[in-house]
Amino acid sequence: MKSWFRQHGFALGAALIHLRKAPGSFLFNIFVVAIALALPFAGVTLLDNVRPMSAQMSVDPELSLFLKPDLPREQAAAMAPALRRVLDDAKAKVIFVPREQALDALKNKNGLADVLSTLGDNPLPDSYVLKLDAFRNAADAGRIDAVAAQLRALPGVDTVQVDSAWVKRLAALLGVLRLALLLLAVTLGTVVIAVVFNTIRLQVMTQRDEISVSKLIGATDTFIHRPFYYTGALLGLCAGAVALGAVALALQPLNTAIAEFARLYASEFQLTPLEPLAMAGLLALSAGLGLVGAMLSVQRHLARLN
Repeated sequence: MKSWFRQHGFALGAALIHLRKAPGSFLFNIFVVAIALALPFAGVTLLDNVRPMSAQMSVDPELSLFLKPDLPREQAAAMAPALRRVLDDAKAKVIFVPREQALDALKNKNGLADVLSTLGDNPLPDSYVLKLDAFRNAADAGRIDAVAAQLRALPGVDTVQVDSAWVKRLAALLGVLRLALLLLAVTLGTVVIAVVFNTIRLQVMTQRDEISVSKLIGATDTFIHRPFYYTGALLGLCAGAVALGAVALALQPLNTAIAEFARLYASEFQLTPLEPLAMAGLLALSAGLGLVGAMLSVQRHLARLN
């Protein structure tokens, strides 16, 4: 075990020595890779902020069930058990709204009392408001259409209105954004690997003589490859840290603009940085991309020196 740590410590030290010899090139490569990583990192931050908000908005979708105007009041008031059987949800709220109560609610709204007084008889039917507790997220809300179809088939039901259409649109939009982010991440991840691949290739070419001498004195391929692997991983790690820092700095002016927009909707929504665990995962991912690029480059170009 001590030998393993000693070998890797030597490889890391060798990688740092080579980086100090050409710091300008290394910093430029960090900048290029950070630009490629900043876009997917920003997308992950945005989705992480929007996801809890969308989950909160999708809670308790409602169904408005309007009965036929000629249905007797006794039958209308007695439909609650049948509605609960269709809903199959013990926590669902079934609220009966008599036509008189609905008319009074409309009259209490500004500007409608005079209009309704000219109608004479009450034109509103008895209705039910069904609040479904079982739908905990936007994906589950898609099942509400099947419930609405069963309710429309009940005798005495005239119309069923579903308010979950916007929930499903939001879920579909988030799904499209996740797919677009995944495609963007794959594309830019390939760019990161290509940049590291080229960086390690140039480093191999500049150290060709040193590598040849090392082979002559008995150095193994693993011993020779290991410093290049550390170089690629360090490049990815540093670029990931720069990208996360850039995203965090960009949140400040964005939140200023978002705050002004959110006030129009009586909201205090703000973008927040990722959790430390999520940041650590992204840093590990960026270091892994750098390592993959270094491994591909080393295996391709050092094989030609054998």
